[in-house]
Amino acid sequence: MRASFLCFIVFILLSTGISRSQVSPRDTPQVLEELFNRLVDNYNDNNRIRINDSIRLIIGSYSMSDTVFSHRFTNLRYLGQIMSPDSLLKIVTWNLVLSDEPGRYFCYFIRREGPGRKNKVFSLSASYNENQVRTDTTYSQSDWYGALYYDLKPCLINDKRCWVMLGLDYGNPLISKKIIEVLNFTPEDSIVFGRKWFDSGEKMKYRAVFEYSSDAVMSLKFRSDNSVIFDHLVPFSPSRKDDHQFYGPDYSFDAYNFEDGFWKLAINVDERNQ
Repeated sequence: MRASFLCFIVFILLSTGISRSQVSPRDTPQVLEELFNRLVDNYNDNNRIRINDSIRLIIGSYSMSDTVFSHRFTNLRYLGQIMSPDSLLKIVTWNLVLSDEPGRYFCYFIRREGPGRKNKVFSLSASYNENQVRTDTTYSQSDWYGALYYDLKPCLINDKRCWVMLGLDYGNPLISKKIIEVLNFTPEDSIVFGRKWFDSGEKMKYRAVFEYSSDAVMSLKFRSDNSVIFDHLVPFSPSRKDDHQFYGPDYSFDAYNFEDGFWKLAINVDERNQ
């Protein structure tokens, strides 16, 4: 597996104009950094897609390597890398911004399978989508809505392991979204996003979705393994009610707390971590 990964790196190094004498596993972070910088500096969509294809080759091979759980790329600001505290799931994700067509999300879920077994890798991609992320259904690998996940915690319910993830979505230029999502797997090893688990006081939801102005900044973070705290969102003026491109924080905080087997909404909580 390690030799296969190195072959991919050799190919990428040569195709990006770096000499063969520089090829070594240590070059991988520098190559990725250069490729991501080219994405930022290049304004031609065809070139961006070509550069991104090289990134996907490297990350795809890296995700299948036997060192993926013991290694982390450093100083790569455009690549998200998170691992669950139980060390059983790692997520690698990034987005591709395009000028003449919708941007795209790319995400690798790597699940540790135990001693002597290969890790399971799930590769997902999705185009930016201005539609709402639904809260009344599950999603699968094939219809994933697309997001960048930046934190996660494991959960064990009835001896079934799942993970609660925090994500963000920039698919709509006017409205940013943050999401509390649940990831689990079927017995057939298919990905399932969502669980009818979130009690907002009105109805049970499969995930919590927050929509607000792309000019605003919203905080959404774990306060503990059993609590997620976030900014309370309000319209900028009463006339903008229900138009989420004019929503932003009002400097109070709400939370979802895991109680009696469900994530229950609490309004106006103390932001300080007890």
